[in-house]
Amino acid sequence: MQLADESRKKKLKTSGSTHKMPLTDDAAAQSIDDCIVFPVEEIVQHPLPGYVAPTSIGFSPDDSLIAYLFSPDQTLYRKVYAFDPNNGQQNLCFSPLDGGLDENNISPEEKLRRERMRERGLGVTRYEWIKTSPKKKKIMVPLPSGVYVQDLSSSDPELRLSSTPSSPVIDPHTSPDGTMISFIRDSELHVLNLLTNEEVQLTFDAKEGIVTNGLAEYIAQEEMDRKSGYWWSLDSHFIAFTQVDSSGVPLFRIMHQGKSSVGPEAQEDHAYPFAGARNVKVHLGVVSSSGGPISWMDLECGGDDRVDSEDEYLARVNWMHGNAIIAQVLNRSHTKLKVIKFDISSCQKTVILVEEQEPWINLHDCFTPLDKGSANFSGGFIWASERTGFRHLYLHDANGTCVGPITEGEWMVEQITGISEAAGIVYFTGTVDGPLEHHLYSTSLIPDWNSPLPAPKRLTQGKGKHVVVLDHHLRTFVDIYDSLASPPRISLCSLHDGSSIVSLYEPPFTIPRLKQLQLEPPELMQIQGNDGTVLYGALYRPDIEKFGPPPYKTLISVYGGPGVQLVCDSWTNTVDMKAQYLRSKGILVWKLDNRGGTRRGLRFEGALKQSFGHVDVEDQVAGAEWLIKEGLAQAGHLGLYGWSYGGYLSAMALMRRPDIFCCAVSGAPVTAWDGYDTFYTEKYMGHPTVSEQAYESSSIMPYVDQLKGKLLLVHGMIDENVHFRHMARLINKLVSDGKRYELLIFPDERHMPRRLRDRIYMEERIWEFIERNL
Repeated sequence: MQLADESRKKKLKTSGSTHKMPLTDDAAAQSIDDCIVFPVEEIVQHPLPGYVAPTSIGFSPDDSLIAYLFSPDQTLYRKVYAFDPNNGQQNLCFSPLDGGLDENNISPEEKLRRERMRERGLGVTRYEWIKTSPKKKKIMVPLPSGVYVQDLSSSDPELRLSSTPSSPVIDPHTSPDGTMISFIRDSELHVLNLLTNEEVQLTFDAKEGIVTNGLAEYIAQEEMDRKSGYWWSLDSHFIAFTQVDSSGVPLFRIMHQGKSSVGPEAQEDHAYPFAGARNVKVHLGVVSSSGGPISWMDLECGGDDRVDSEDEYLARVNWMHGNAIIAQVLNRSHTKLKVIKFDISSCQKTVILVEEQEPWINLHDCFTPLDKGSANFSGGFIWASERTGFRHLYLHDANGTCVGPITEGEWMVEQITGISEAAGIVYFTGTVDGPLEHHLYSTSLIPDWNSPLPAPKRLTQGKGKHVVVLDHHLRTFVDIYDSLASPPRISLCSLHDGSSIVSLYEPPFTIPRLKQLQLEPPELMQIQGNDGTVLYGALYRPDIEKFGPPPYKTLISVYGGPGVQLVCDSWTNTVDMKAQYLRSKGILVWKLDNRGGTRRGLRFEGALKQSFGHVDVEDQVAGAEWLIKEGLAQAGHLGLYGWSYGGYLSAMALMRRPDIFCCAVSGAPVTAWDGYDTFYTEKYMGHPTVSEQAYESSSIMPYVDQLKGKLLLVHGMIDENVHFRHMARLINKLVSDGKRYELLIFPDERHMPRRLRDRIYMEERIWEFIERNL
């Protein structure tokens, strides 16, 4: 904030010299307000205005307390607090003596895990409740210095596991019965017995840089949303884990060109599977939590580059009562997923469900075993399928046979949040009320299939986005609610009717940064694409009193790739500080979710199949033409900005439609899809040996010769996700075709710059480019 304050002082000093007549106090104050438009430093400040509410909310095992991470001073440094619903009091539970985690005291492995999780939090970044006697309440807190156990009745935390940067404790978790902590050290799985303080190593055959036990591989973390590589059995007697062998994947070396040194400390090697090449080999093992021999399940995933490989990705692992393991295994072409049940005593497998779907299968976390309810379905489970084009829930018996649907309609279920088998109720989040909102619903677990399915009952109140956490007894839930008009607020609500019981957190009545910067929420719009598809957009209008009526110079903020939604009724759009900054400069900002985005069903999403850079560009052009037709955008003065897939799309749109767009900022773009990873690329583009034409037409390179507008390329040189190689290949083509470009590189940054000085510098250069060329 110091930089921002200094910037304001400079602006005030400069602007004050332009007035020729003395000003009254009121007039002077108004003049100051007019001059302090929006310091560029505000774009990079974290947390964003209003996003200071508690996070990582979790009920204690007996539901008497609600814990969360919170920063009273509204910074990224968080501590653990607990809220007592009975008296409405909040108490500090855990505060690290050394300040906790920062970007400089963690191991390289943890830095990469933070990249995968897009984690920016500092201090305490996670905790877990430890199941123990009702009279004692304890939490486990992992920090760079080690793993701590905090008894809430005591003021002093206890360090139970030491961690060092050279041998860090990775991915610690408490056992379901609360007696053990599992963790990974030196690529091996370990367990600490909290009762005896005995540490047991469970695996022994890891090979540095080649074989790991219990760690999720890069593809699992980055693309499959599977962050862990091991799972506790429900009775705490066993741990299932993955053994990952990357020996068949050539290493991709990233050089730290910004370092003054050379050698091993200035380079890093990654087993990165490029599209069409081999994936790592993954085995699934089970070991007793007390140690002993390992039982290897009859399963081997990956390890070859065959197009038709059926057992390519180990996507999900679940334990069922009775110590059976459920594994979800996806084929290489993403069109067939097998749900496999393993008997851990014999290691034999039984395929209980096969899901086949075009154009692809989307992974989810809706598999839920049923073990306590109706005898007819004991041992059965709930599964989610997009067989109708929208993800819905289905009841299956113990053999995997589908008994019938639980939900239906032209909307989608997102997550199962709870199941009351005794009451016959399923709780879930979904899009019943439209794709721009997020709500909690309930419906019957076993409906009458002789009649139309009942409409789900909505339990959350207020238009916008609701993220929920249900208690263990399914009586209450925590509702984290925000909308375009409201920053996050948190309430404890009744699971019976959604009514509020007590407020956990209310945002300040006024947020100084909001008032000072005069932020206005965008308008949500609905237009039609050229094919008639309904598309949603968000419009940030400049202040008409300052900048006059439209049309305006316009910047289109794009992502455009699968799995992402930009336009929704959420506070995150109101505090899109780049959009608000540009709006304060008199520029109209527009976002459009083109076909291919999420939360609209499989047909909408599947339009991108082998059409990267075509369908998405077409829809973005339709949005731009609509802005011009409506008199909002100034023809000839439309630019684009995007990062990652958005960086790719901004460059593609600039080159393919020079008649519409005059400039683009392309951040960390994939420039040729043969240079991206197997899972993501082959899911949407197919295998390169059978989709050669699609890869060629979706690369930026064939369109470089059409470039007429101004192009700014931005990239971090140690990006291990979208390698700087993408940028180098594009630059070679630009030079070959004699095309001008501007380049902004950060030698010590990865996929998105993290260091404050780098982010400020980047935003200043981006604004200068936009100001010159839009």
